[in-house]
Amino acid sequence: MDVGTETARSAVPASQFKKGMRRLSASVSLITVNGPAGRNGMTGTAVCSVSADPPILLVSVNKDASIHDQIVDRQRFGVNILRPRHRPLADRFSSGASGEARFTQGLWIDGALGVPVLKDALASFACEVVRTVTVGTHDIFFGQVVGIDISDGSPLLYGDGQYEIPLPTAPQAYHAMI
Repeated sequence: MDVGTETARSAVPASQFKKGMRRLSASVSLITVNGPAGRNGMTGTAVCSVSADPPILLVSVNKDASIHDQIVDRQRFGVNILRPRHRPLADRFSSGASGEARFTQGLWIDGALGVPVLKDALASFACEVVRTVTVGTHDIFFGQVVGIDISDGSPLLYGDGQYEIPLPTAPQAYHAMI
């Protein structure tokens, strides 16, 4: 079945699926783009590595998201992995504000390909779209990484409808938990 053109009927209601997926904690990222219409971005947790050689990651973007058409047009995007102190930015990029209004907080620079990069992000990736797959309400953009900035620290996480901060665990405490 080609998930891009056919829709399978599921016995699982969408509300139950969403409730179950809320249990999956994930790093919080800002997906960004720049182009003739200016800068835009969104908060996202659907980011995943695909390949190390060549370096490719994916982002899943709702086709109704304000950033979607700009990624389609520009064929490039940025991924900025947030730190716990970036929670206000995550909120801003998921609010009713859009476009340039989302970039009034944080220190932003132009990264590779001209994509907006958060200067103090845990890691930032500049990506060129190499493939797009449509699945239901979303497009999955596969991006080859052409620029990267990395620093040390812990990520901001999101799970069960709220932000989370990872706590360091001593090895013996970890083994006692499993």
